[in-house]
Amino acid sequence: MSGDDERDYDGYARLGLDRSGQAEAFDNIGVRYDDAFPHKEGQLEAGAWLGAELPPGSRILDLGCGTGLPTARQLTDAGHHVVGVDLSPGMLKLARDNVPGAEFLLGDMAELRDGRLGTFDGIAAFFALLMLPRPEIPHALRMLYGMLRPGGLLALSMVEADVDDFAIPFLGNTIRVSGYLRDELRQVVRETGFEISGESSPAYAPASTDVPPEIQLFLNLRRA
Repeated sequence: MSGDDERDYDGYARLGLDRSGQAEAFDNIGVRYDDAFPHKEGQLEAGAWLGAELPPGSRILDLGCGTGLPTARQLTDAGHHVVGVDLSPGMLKLARDNVPGAEFLLGDMAELRDGRLGTFDGIAAFFALLMLPRPEIPHALRMLYGMLRPGGLLALSMVEADVDDFAIPFLGNTIRVSGYLRDELRQVVRETGFEISGESSPAYAPASTDVPPEIQLFLNLRRA
């Protein structure tokens, strides 16, 4: 990320965004999250791609790891060293119980810009970036690009929606989400420097009455 990019990102981070409210919402959701989202075929497929494309023992960041299921467990079981990061202390407690073989850290993704976690062979970012306002998403992608070693892989997922920092009801709480239509998402990741190795767009209906069916976009990306 260039100096100008960093200054721009700092500007967005100073907009007074209430990230603590997001963390509190997921703390409240807790174990209900996996009950509400029991079938994660798209995520499992993308995680399997990431785990198989990288040599055993690769270092992988699971950004927005949640409860650690299924991704941190899937990648740990595949023989990789997984570092999970999440904003919610409650979710991290569940993740440590669910995947004792992984390392889990509390943190906001904006705090990763200082390089304290080092570099990674791969990154999984499943539905993590949609928690950001749209102007922040390209900067977050550039940050992830910089955290990958040359040729490193990013498994990215978003929900297809033309929204920016939009409040939605979610398992009895309110969260704010952003999204892109698929052509725009492809453009954003390519402008960041990633090559698209594959993609899928499964329809998903959560086991919940307050969230409508959605189209999930999964992109398999490689640092050019």
